[in-house]
Amino acid sequence: MAGAIETSIEQKLRALYKLQLIDSKIDKLTAVRGELPMEVSDLEDEIIGYETRTNNLLAEIARMDESIATNKAKIVDSKALTKKYEKQLDNVKNNREFDALNKEIEIQGLEQQALDKRIKNTQFDIEQKKLAVEALKSDLEGRKQDLLNKKGELDNIVEETKKEEDELMKIRANAVKVADDRLVHSYDRIRKSVKNGIGVATIERESCSGCYAGIPPQRQSDIKQRKKIIVCENCGRVLTDAQLAEEVVAESKI
Repeated sequence: MAGAIETSIEQKLRALYKLQLIDSKIDKLTAVRGELPMEVSDLEDEIIGYETRTNNLLAEIARMDESIATNKAKIVDSKALTKKYEKQLDNVKNNREFDALNKEIEIQGLEQQALDKRIKNTQFDIEQKKLAVEALKSDLEGRKQDLLNKKGELDNIVEETKKEEDELMKIRANAVKVADDRLVHSYDRIRKSVKNGIGVATIERESCSGCYAGIPPQRQSDIKQRKKIIVCENCGRVLTDAQLAEEVVAESKI
């Protein structure tokens, strides 16, 4: 069985530059979406925040309702005690018992007033929190509508570019197969580290087209021979000669 045909350095460079052409085209398609993906993500986070705050307020209102119910029950118990003490006044045997019962009746009266005040304060707080909930719900509906609009814009743009992007991704997959895995990994790493997304640069006016650093004549000669992978000593981009780049552009029609 014949051995697998080894991919030459020139073939790898061609595949890598083709990869660069594809990725640059995909970058342009992605750029059309602008800030929309980030705006959609921010709105989704904001909506979660509104929902969390609303739920927290509703939970507080529920706890306050329970507190009111508890205090109302205490008032009922306190009134029952008051009636009990008032009834016992009819059967007192001396002044000390009379004073003690009146003291208990007074204490219960004060307790009922305190509980009633707590209930009214809690009811006031509940009304304030309900107003806050209504305001949050109103803002939430507005944010949800904003999100719906932004998603609609984004979906339309994605739909318009999806077919072209899918085709480019298929071509990209084939280019990756030709290029060396380690070379592609280095290329991807470089692309992520630079602003313009250029991982493969050509020589233009004796300089790297990526960072504009000068390329010594001997290195330019080595690059044109396409016998080994040479990177820019300044920015780390893979370097290729302009003629190879032109040939790849003509062949790829990307």
